[in-house]
Amino acid sequence: MTIDAKICGLSSEDAVAAAVEGGAAYIGFVFYPRSPRSVTPERARALCDRIPVSVRRVGLFVDASDDEIAAVLDAAPIDLLQLHGHESAERIAAVKRRFGRPIMKAIAIAGENDLPAAAAYEDAADMLLFDAKPPRREGALPGGNGLTFDWRLLAGRRWQRPWMLSGGLTADLLPEAVRISGATAVDVSSGVEHRAGEKDPGKIREFLARARQL
Repeated sequence: MTIDAKICGLSSEDAVAAAVEGGAAYIGFVFYPRSPRSVTPERARALCDRIPVSVRRVGLFVDASDDEIAAVLDAAPIDLLQLHGHESAERIAAVKRRFGRPIMKAIAIAGENDLPAAAAYEDAADMLLFDAKPPRREGALPGGNGLTFDWRLLAGRRWQRPWMLSGGLTADLLPEAVRISGATAVDVSSGVEHRAGEKDPGKIREFLARARQL
């Protein structure tokens, strides 16, 4: 089974190089100002110049306006929009119509009751991403918190759209996460960092090497 890996929240040339050389299928840039991983559209454009066309460039947005999305797409060659907020299915369809990019919708998971929400997005989104629900504290980010959820919740389930597993993954956790959940695509951010917002090229290479072994 081939495991596609997405390295998210990149902001440096070294991190991008490690992701490309390691065989990442997706490279993600965060356009959410509250995140320590946030980059400007101009910075993303410069980093995208280092990414071959065979790697999909992902822009992560959280409840962004059309103007905010347009400002990024006017500057940077983003292939896929990842919507990681409280966007409705109607909002996703509207964004897709306006910008003509495929969309991946993040679904926050803490328990069984969170899974039915995914069905509402299957018609509008092109991909789903299952991430751990943020902690209940003021100022918590919608993702990149280093939290996992019970991967057994996804085991044996079938979705109409391709899906990706996220939430607290590391190179060491990856084999078990894939085995239990059945994921064929995974996303990592905090699990390949020195500290929040600072990617570790060595950890990126290690994660991608482990993904290839699967």
